[in-house]
Amino acid sequence: MKTPQEIAQLAQRALLYEVSCYPKPGLVDPIDHKTHMDMDFFTFIDSSVVLLPFFEQFVRVGATFNQADLTSLMTQIRPLGIQAEEAMRQATKGVNTHKGAIFSLGILLSATGYLQQKDALSATALSQTVQKMLAGLVKNDFKTLHQKSPAQLTNGEKMYLKYGLVGIRGEAQAGYPTIFEAAYPYLRKQTGDWNTRLLNTLMKIISVSEDSNLVKRSGRLQTLKDVQAQAAAIVAAGGVKTSIGQEGLLKLDQEATQGHYSLGGSADLLIITVYVILLLQ
Repeated sequence: MKTPQEIAQLAQRALLYEVSCYPKPGLVDPIDHKTHMDMDFFTFIDSSVVLLPFFEQFVRVGATFNQADLTSLMTQIRPLGIQAEEAMRQATKGVNTHKGAIFSLGILLSATGYLQQKDALSATALSQTVQKMLAGLVKNDFKTLHQKSPAQLTNGEKMYLKYGLVGIRGEAQAGYPTIFEAAYPYLRKQTGDWNTRLLNTLMKIISVSEDSNLVKRSGRLQTLKDVQAQAAAIVAAGGVKTSIGQEGLLKLDQEATQGHYSLGGSADLLIITVYVILLLQ
């Protein structure tokens, strides 16, 4: 059985693995951050370091939770998530490096702590526990949107109102099917160095996820469909090491830079995938 500190370190490793992977279209990596000029590789390191104690607290909350209604666990961790966001912004001088990752890792870490106390930790159990924790999340979070001014709306809320995209809330409420049904099994089968395995898994994620960051930056739902198709072609070709995969990755990278696209939602899902594989390996 892993300690809360050991589990928290796995989450921190997942953050660092993701930002270290390159070349990532529309994302920050050690070589390039053209689509995110307000942050760079070192901003992500600063954020990853400051979040570690919060990750440990998420695990401890789950490990001591003993109520029948798992939605109460989500209620308990939300204030901790807000504190983690504030610490992130202090460390990055106001830049949002990991808001989405804090949301999802907070959920998964607390679910990990909860399942470990019951000696029931598995990929299936994680997904099912998250579904129980987040029952009704989308409906509850979005029911008052029309009472807010445009300035008060988050990116996810704007994308829901404009396009009907439920974003990371919908993905989380469903138990992260993109992770547990697609990305995690895919990464488990990958071979080679970590960079190649992670890039291939990122392409798999992009091919199936509804990345609201991409829709926001491009202003077009069609751009999401086009990028999904390009990523799917890279996966179908055998990954980024094939000639077709390399050409496709370069094209995606160029288009992201030209269009100033962000694939931040897909990056967050890659982080969670890495966390789950480190946890269960």
